[in-house]
Amino acid sequence: MSWEQNKDPINVVHLEGNSEKDPNNRIPAIGNQPLMSCKTNQNHKSESRSFWRAGDYAVGNTKSVTPQGQLEHARVHPKFLHSNATSHKWAFGAIAELLDNAVDEIRSGATYVKVDTLYNAKDESPALLFQDNGGGMDPDCMRQCMSLGYSSKMANTTIGQYGNGFKTSTMRLGADVIVFSRATRGSRVTQSIGLLSYTFLRKTAQDDVIVPMVDFEVTGRQTQPIICGSQADWSSNLKLILQWSPFACEEELMQQFDDIEAHGTKIIIYNLWLSDDGVLELDFNKDEEDICLKDEVVTGKGSRESHRLLESHISYQLRYSLRAYASILYLRKFTDFQIILRGKTVQQYIVAEDLKYSKVIIYKPKLGLASQEISVETTIGFVKEAPLLKVSGFNIYHKNRLIRPFWEAYHEGSSRGTGVVGVLEANFIEPAHDKQDFERSASYIRLETRIKQMIMEYWTGNCHKIGFQSRIPEIRCMQKELRAGEVSTGFKAGYQLPTEQPVVGLAANVPHGLAAGSSKEEESLDGLGSTTIEQICEENIQLFMKCKDHKEKENDLKNTVGKLEKQLQEAKRKCSQLASHIENRKKHLLAKQQEREKI
Repeated sequence: MSWEQNKDPINVVHLEGNSEKDPNNRIPAIGNQPLMSCKTNQNHKSESRSFWRAGDYAVGNTKSVTPQGQLEHARVHPKFLHSNATSHKWAFGAIAELLDNAVDEIRSGATYVKVDTLYNAKDESPALLFQDNGGGMDPDCMRQCMSLGYSSKMANTTIGQYGNGFKTSTMRLGADVIVFSRATRGSRVTQSIGLLSYTFLRKTAQDDVIVPMVDFEVTGRQTQPIICGSQADWSSNLKLILQWSPFACEEELMQQFDDIEAHGTKIIIYNLWLSDDGVLELDFNKDEEDICLKDEVVTGKGSRESHRLLESHISYQLRYSLRAYASILYLRKFTDFQIILRGKTVQQYIVAEDLKYSKVIIYKPKLGLASQEISVETTIGFVKEAPLLKVSGFNIYHKNRLIRPFWEAYHEGSSRGTGVVGVLEANFIEPAHDKQDFERSASYIRLETRIKQMIMEYWTGNCHKIGFQSRIPEIRCMQKELRAGEVSTGFKAGYQLPTEQPVVGLAANVPHGLAAGSSKEEESLDGLGSTTIEQICEENIQLFMKCKDHKEKENDLKNTVGKLEKQLQEAKRKCSQLASHIENRKKHLLAKQQEREKI
């Protein structure tokens, strides 16, 4: 049934659970339930701009009367929008949900999603933009998007399943969101606008979540409103959108469709939440090509160089840099899709490709008698900076999406497992609703146990490759013989190390492939005077950081050269234009002079 044929006005959607099995579900219109004025509650608390305090406001007692002839519908208080969004403890987790929606649109032809910042024209406050060129939403889909618990994503490959991610993620990032979408269904082209405003609901003391929407049909270059009831209802919705959105007039509103392609969606989140310190939770100024969260200073043992090495690694950066987090968010590289963050494409980082001495282990989870047996490839290896960088953990993905980054399933307190990193796609367990963890099921517990085993098995057989003393007797014996050869050439012997301390020198290059076992052999250190292993490690770290600094300087110089070359080309172009202009001017003056001489 087309929207023109539907006689029941539904421009304003009451945000409640929707059901595919009930296509005749009708939603009362705003015309039948007038908006409450903010005067209905003179004593409610002032609205907090801090997310974790935004749900702490009071509303007066309200009682709505169901219009005669209509069934009472389940109400959702505006406070539920806030409490529902608290499932996202981490702001980047909310952003990831919106990226997931865009990635799911790849099957509809999407080739990009843009994440950028812009400013609210009414108060110059920053806002967050998400825009893709996916299939877009027609009026039906827009209402489903704005309803709670509605999802038509039934494919095994789609990341979103519950129909709740849009509301929780947008309300976690800001108090208000406006959505613009253009869709092509057959020969029909529609444009829809929807506003979900927590500010509007709080300041007008609503006791039910309502969402003003307007729709248009596009014919050629003409845009005509789609009236789903009366013209007065449509105009009332438009007035609400203009009053509570960043746009002051209908012309500004419609201009938002100018950069949307034949189909696609634009989401603008504004009135962004503040931290408890009264500053924006998202930092747009630290890096003009990134969106950041407040960084925490690295503390604990270790030198400044070791801290710098840690801070340069993806396992640290993903907690505070959206660019770093987005780079690792999806397991497989996109072929015809890109995430564009503040005008620059995010380069995907594939963890498995950046490991040394990596190997693939097949894991066969036990899923019950009725379940089909599956095999899961697990890639495990050492982080390339090991043993200087003491980072370890498993990256667990679900349907291509990162759920747990660098999960330290193995905790012992010793050096065992140092530098071991793994990658696993666990489609056989279910993620939590915020997609930052997994549900604690029997399959999850078995996976955790198996990961611990894999870490220890890999460490036992490979730790000597990064300079640690092996637990395998044959390898330990070879290490001892090599060190004895070093002592005979003049190196000092006599230092004794506990098991599994780093071994510096030729012992780090002993080939692997011998039988497993354990032993407690004494170990000699190749001493150079009073030089200790810690000092050598520090020197190695310093050399590593110097190489990194030189590489960054080299890149900066290349960028500078590129800019200077562009400036030179521009100067040459201007000189050429100026020379051409002077030549034309000379010819013009000469022609005039010749004309005067003839006269």
